[in-house]
Amino acid sequence: MAPATGEPRPAEEMPTAAQAYMEPEDGARRVLPDFLQSVSMGHVKLGYHYLVTHGLPMLLIPVIASVALQISRVTPDDLNLLWDSVQVNLIPVVACLSVAAFALTVYLMLRKRPIYLVDFACFKPPESLAMTIKGALEHAAKIGRFDDKCLEFQAKVLERAGLGDRTCLPPGFVNLPLNQSLGEARNEAEMVIFGALDELFAKTGLKPRDIGILIVNCSVFCPTPSLSAMIINKYKMRSNIRSFNLGGMGCSAGVIAVDLARDMLQVHGNSYAVVVSTENTTQQLYFGNKKSMLIPNCIFRIGAAALLLTNKSSESWRAKYKLQHLVRTHMGANDKHYQCVFQEEDDQKIVGVSLSRDLMAVAGEALKTNITTLGPLVLPLSEQLLFAAVLIARKVFRMKLKPYIPDFKLAFEHFCIHAGGRAVLDELEKNLDLTPWHIEPSRMTLYRFGNTSSSSVWYELSYTEAKGRVRRGDRVWQIAFGSGFKCNSAVWKALRTVRADKNLGPWDDCIDQMPAKLNF
Repeated sequence: MAPATGEPRPAEEMPTAAQAYMEPEDGARRVLPDFLQSVSMGHVKLGYHYLVTHGLPMLLIPVIASVALQISRVTPDDLNLLWDSVQVNLIPVVACLSVAAFALTVYLMLRKRPIYLVDFACFKPPESLAMTIKGALEHAAKIGRFDDKCLEFQAKVLERAGLGDRTCLPPGFVNLPLNQSLGEARNEAEMVIFGALDELFAKTGLKPRDIGILIVNCSVFCPTPSLSAMIINKYKMRSNIRSFNLGGMGCSAGVIAVDLARDMLQVHGNSYAVVVSTENTTQQLYFGNKKSMLIPNCIFRIGAAALLLTNKSSESWRAKYKLQHLVRTHMGANDKHYQCVFQEEDDQKIVGVSLSRDLMAVAGEALKTNITTLGPLVLPLSEQLLFAAVLIARKVFRMKLKPYIPDFKLAFEHFCIHAGGRAVLDELEKNLDLTPWHIEPSRMTLYRFGNTSSSSVWYELSYTEAKGRVRRGDRVWQIAFGSGFKCNSAVWKALRTVRADKNLGPWDDCIDQMPAKLNF
């Protein structure tokens, strides 16, 4: 398969080229290559993509050259005649200029403000909270609330989930006796949220009182006062700040929070917005014996991300990314979709989150709906034409052709797919025809930090930066799935090349060992 456009690989990682010359059976060397054997369809498709994408500018070259030639022939006498004509028809000229000025003013007032991502920060848990897979299972056994079958089931899930031996669990679980109190849950929230915000303010040099909009999303922990109020109290933010607290929206809530921030920044000019994405695992841990509710215990870990957004054009020089598109898909009208991730009580009245066997099918349907909307916004014309041609051939002419899946590698250089679990990543890698290089940030985030819920896409982008892969003009696709059922996409464009040595983030002590070798 041809390498994806814009994929930066070292020379030693580039695929070996096919042999240019083939030896015929009689042993005589051909002068020209056997194109039927040596031409890769991937390269043909890439050439087609370049032809369609750059065809129109190439056709305009003769027109531009002709206009330039005519302008070069203009003499001073021609300019004098033009000036005399303007003086004679002064009123129509002034009227036309006034209409043009009015139209420009209306356009500038109605156009959407660009949204910039100045910077972001991810919380790095302390090593004291890290647990190996074996250690976590032994710890769960010591608590004494699981029977042998449930312990065995969790062991099997952990062996295949894609998590490594340095993921971190909340202090209320790590430090025995078990503590799932409200106070302990608040302690976890303060640790991860303040840790991420402290780093964000340090990186951007911004003062907390400069923030005009604050949005926090946390699905299962919604105390009173809210988490957003907790932040305002901690950092002594101003009294007229517009704050929001999103709850119960699952692992896709981070993109939803960015969408809300975007809408607020369209209304309130010259403002900064902070978005905090996290999940609280202290009270989310389930200590019953229903298998479908035990899976979250195996994959969810602590984490948080904080990001600074703005509509100030003066910040564009230092901003890392610009928001290009955001597409949200909600499949909650369907009962199967609505119930596939469901918080409920088991037979013993123990609360937990149940994952349905239909989860993968539901996620696939949600993704299909989402990319149907996103595709026309981001795919090059070449891919849209191919998709339309195959669709017409199948539906109108009844031709027996496979459905054409657009090549999203032509639209994006980087993919940040929610690290919900190994099975989800496997399916998306296969169905989107991604390479191991593209899926690497998601797999390594799952391996190093586990499923950190809505903040996982930011750990993945941090990994991409720490690897030195983000170049100016690169496009990033963040895909998040969540209960409801929802699939949300955010598309960012890099405004500058991100230096790896200054953007290691939570990967500072392990990026040189990544990608780790995964043994499933």
